[in-house]
Amino acid sequence: MENLNSTVTYFILSGFSCNIPVQIFLFLVFSFIYAITLMGNMIIMVVIKNYSHLQNPMYFFLSHLSFLDICYSSVTVPKVLLNFFIGQTISYNNCITQMFFILLTGGAEVFILTAMAYDRYIAIRDPLHYVETMNILFCKQLVGSAWATGLFYAIANTVPILKLAFCGPNIIRHFSCEFPSLLALSCTETITSKIMFYVTGGIVGLFTFSLTLVSYVNIFITILKMNSAEARKKTFSTCSSHLIVVALFYVTGYFRYLRPSSISSVVMDELFSVQYSISTPMLNPIIYSLKTKEVKEAIKHLLNIKQINQ
Repeated sequence: MENLNSTVTYFILSGFSCNIPVQIFLFLVFSFIYAITLMGNMIIMVVIKNYSHLQNPMYFFLSHLSFLDICYSSVTVPKVLLNFFIGQTISYNNCITQMFFILLTGGAEVFILTAMAYDRYIAIRDPLHYVETMNILFCKQLVGSAWATGLFYAIANTVPILKLAFCGPNIIRHFSCEFPSLLALSCTETITSKIMFYVTGGIVGLFTFSLTLVSYVNIFITILKMNSAEARKKTFSTCSSHLIVVALFYVTGYFRYLRPSSISSVVMDELFSVQYSISTPMLNPIIYSLKTKEVKEAIKHLLNIKQINQ
């Protein structure tokens, strides 16, 4: 993964303050967030795998979302933590690799969230044929499509970057090698990379967002047609956690990648990036644990077993 046109062999990630007390505080905060991310998502995966009443498409997708959140967070957070102690440099190859996996896991996660929205639509709109429609083969195909989409998105946007020259400066005003931050440092024309990014991002983003929006419009229409207020409340509760997760991911991701450059700022970029790449993977299992009764009860049961065994 070498760029023969580049004279830059490494980059400096200057995303956070050089003040020692601030760095110590941020290290502790991000270490705590990362630990909760790993523990929370692993618990979700364990309870879904081991409890028979959670063996349905909704929790099948949730388990894969948890795995993706672990991958997504692990692409950036460990490097952020290391930077507080061993310096803020990252080699050219490692920077490109990190960007590739950010795009891969981010693209796959968007598609998984879309599949989860469609799953809730089928469950609420046509419950009698839910199991038949959302069969295990179809669910596996959707998960495979999510990874394929992420891979296509990552390759399509990484290859043009490899053709760019980086002559200096080499200071990335961010805590990770994300596409916009890296593109800003190129000393050659970046129009091809920008076009490819907006075209692929537009296709993936518009397709997934449209499916999610259509699914939820139909869900809300179905809910409003229900005669019982209790039924409406119960039905809405089954998809409210997913709706919160989608809102967090889409809103922060949009403002980081697709907003006009005229309203761009380093502080704003970092805040939104921390939200969707560090905080959201931690919040997802917490949201599902609090908003989904079956998951909450399964986690309580799992923790009680551990306490007895100890």
